[in-house]
Amino acid sequence: MGAEPLLTEDFLMGEPIRVLLLGTGQMGSGIARLLLERPDLVLVGAFARRRERAGMDLGQAIGLERETGLSIGNDLPALIEAHRPRIAIQATCSRLADASGEILCLLNHRVSLISIAEEMAFPAAASPDLARRFRELAQQMGVALLGTGVNPGFVLDLLPIFLSGACAHVRSITARRVNDLAPYGPSVLRTQGVGLTPEAFEQGLRDGSVAGHFGFPQSIGMIAQALGWAIDAIEQRRDPIISKVRRSTPFVTVEPGQVAGCDHSAVAYRAGEPVITLIHPQQVRPELEGIETGDEITIEGTPPIHFSGHPEIPGGQATTALAVNMIPRVLDASPGLYSMADLPVSAAFLGVRHG
Repeated sequence: MGAEPLLTEDFLMGEPIRVLLLGTGQMGSGIARLLLERPDLVLVGAFARRRERAGMDLGQAIGLERETGLSIGNDLPALIEAHRPRIAIQATCSRLADASGEILCLLNHRVSLISIAEEMAFPAAASPDLARRFRELAQQMGVALLGTGVNPGFVLDLLPIFLSGACAHVRSITARRVNDLAPYGPSVLRTQGVGLTPEAFEQGLRDGSVAGHFGFPQSIGMIAQALGWAIDAIEQRRDPIISKVRRSTPFVTVEPGQVAGCDHSAVAYRAGEPVITLIHPQQVRPELEGIETGDEITIEGTPPIHFSGHPEIPGGQATTALAVNMIPRVLDASPGLYSMADLPVSAAFLGVRHG
């Protein structure tokens, strides 16, 4: 007989887990829809940064054809006091500095948290001091904090770590993810430079408005910590992907000669040798130029390992599922700050209501 599925104390007692959602954009909307399907979870409130959404029914904000009875609020402390969630999911931003205020608010109110902010996947990579503060506050308040997502958090870090467990020795890891940006909203497309001219893309790199992928230092930090490697330096490169054809999404149209995305890579060095190489060209509608999406991991070690899958693991859907599926793992963890490499692997919940 197989192992019994992990169920939280709340679920075993018949009490759904009370969840607060932060963010009602593309990712927040997907998370909200999944939370509303889960019989073991109850979405008790929703926070939005956009002032114009205050008082709006969540169903209207996320594109449902019905009202949910949940009004969106802009006052996070008030929402926490009113709804008393046990855990929250943050889907409001990418950068650690931008996410920290909401995180500290939740921790101070003794609410556990799952964040999909990319820099939260391994926050010490962006700010060791802030990561230490999160860890100490979570321990003090008796709650747990996790950063997750498809990437960083799964494809280019957790999967290589998992596969390395079949190796006696590892010399280097190379991971490549080719994905489609079409499902993403305006904020992600802007950071990738989609729709810009090549000249505007280069200017965006200089002024910081074009960032490419958020998360290479986080993925490298997670892998290095798991393998016990001390990384000397990380080199990153960002190049525009120039479209030869017209490409359209609900949020942007790219004409021939404009930028369809960003070819972003990073190399981490240990004792002067490249040991981790991460390659992540992201663009809208790559199939229009015959490019197949997919995920590929190569480990040079004993034995060597090559793992690949096509098409890509869908980023939006996978991040949504990871954020929700990790709720029981976070609530069963001891108080503290965690990466995906620290907790038991999540599994899909089989009791989802449909229809």
